[in-house]
Amino acid sequence: MKKSAVAIGMMVMFVRLGCSGPLCTQTTATETKSYVGFDRNDYPGDDNLPALRQDFSFAGYWLNVPPGAKSNSWVGKRDVLRKTGFGFLVLFNGRLDAELRKTKDPARLGREDAISAVGAAQHEDFPAHTVIFLDVEEGGRMLPEQKAYIYAWVDHVNEAGFRAGVYCSGIAAKEGGGVEVITAQDLRQNANGRSIVYWVVNDACPPSPGCALPKEVPPPSRSGIDFAEVWQLAQSPKRRDVASGCHATYDRDGNCYAPATQGRHLFLDLNVAASEDPSGGR
Repeated sequence: MKKSAVAIGMMVMFVRLGCSGPLCTQTTATETKSYVGFDRNDYPGDDNLPALRQDFSFAGYWLNVPPGAKSNSWVGKRDVLRKTGFGFLVLFNGRLDAELRKTKDPARLGREDAISAVGAAQHEDFPAHTVIFLDVEEGGRMLPEQKAYIYAWVDHVNEAGFRAGVYCSGIAAKEGGGVEVITAQDLRQNANGRSIVYWVVNDACPPSPGCALPKEVPPPSRSGIDFAEVWQLAQSPKRRDVASGCHATYDRDGNCYAPATQGRHLFLDLNVAASEDPSGGR
């Protein structure tokens, strides 16, 4: 989710869908309607919200300082987003493994961070049962200290009356010897029955359409993770090692932009979900 690129050059925008209002469509007779949302580390500004609302149903919302940033510009913006009609993806930036290895008790750190996440959600007036997603930036098989931290965080968020979610990789990572591990599956298989909502990233083309959505909005399950409730299918800047096959759909500067904000240099990440308010944060 790190976004440090400067937007320059001619913009190649993703295609608007053939439905009225924010991007949405009925997928098939057996699939529910899907909705498109965005997330970005920097708050886009009050003046840009009406234009963004033309294309998006929900927005990411950071509760603490996003990865690579020095401050959190989303603080205090829930009400203006809600009044503009946005649903929410509520995010809390978790710890990297390098930090967890320095502590003797990663589970305790997970609980402490969960207390911070719940406190921030309450301060921002998010209602009980809102899904708070822990941002897990590192992929592959989670190490013991990572699992201890993540599951302790999940347990406390659920116990505090909110719902725990995890943002993590939905892409297979090679371990050697022909073994591949997908972070989302690894976490789910070791969760011991814990209730976790999964938001997965898979920005490889395919299955991602890149920064050029087709007329039919894909459901999160087409990410390759059938239990995913949210799918991040494009990132800004484009990850060269993963999304090289998506080159033609991104802007020449490597970023992804929305049609209604052309010329405003608001690069963003694209997400799809089966709800207009995936966190239930309204």
